[in-house]
Amino acid sequence: MTMSNPVPRYDATLRILHWAMAAIILLAIVVGVTAVLMPRAWPRPELLMIHKSLGMTALVLIVLRVVWRLSVGAPPYSAAVDVLSRIGAHAAHVALYALMIAMPVTGYVNSVAGGHEAPWFGLFDWPALIARNDALAHRASFAHYWLAWAIGAVLALHLAAAAWHAWVKRDDVFARMWPARSGGATG
Repeated sequence: MTMSNPVPRYDATLRILHWAMAAIILLAIVVGVTAVLMPRAWPRPELLMIHKSLGMTALVLIVLRVVWRLSVGAPPYSAAVDVLSRIGAHAAHVALYALMIAMPVTGYVNSVAGGHEAPWFGLFDWPALIARNDALAHRASFAHYWLAWAIGAVLALHLAAAAWHAWVKRDDVFARMWPARSGGATG
């Protein structure tokens, strides 16, 4: 794209939230999987605290992101993006947003209903909004496990689609979320 035909980009705040959340979610996945695979000794509790903290941070950020996204909207697609790609992107985004909410909610319910704390990086504990309930904790744990596989699959598709648009189709879809190049160019 040239200066005369700039790439329509997401709002800077949405781009920052997108990339911050991408880092937080990927780190939460790595830390969570590592903690689950460790024996129930140090450093597993510390890793779970970090995992829970990242999850709750993602939950707060997704709420802010949804509110901001609804207020500023999204940039239009270029004419080069076909209708099926637009429908697929919309479906994937709806799934990602739902999973970015469901994952920390089920993690929180699993912890609190299981009688555990919901810490935030050792600075404070999120309030326990539900009473201890082992059956509910078990159901939340089950849901959290399967939602983790779902978010992994949807993220893999999201990354594959981004790579496809950036390196194969070479259209402006990836550039919509990428920062503009310095020096006045926009692609």
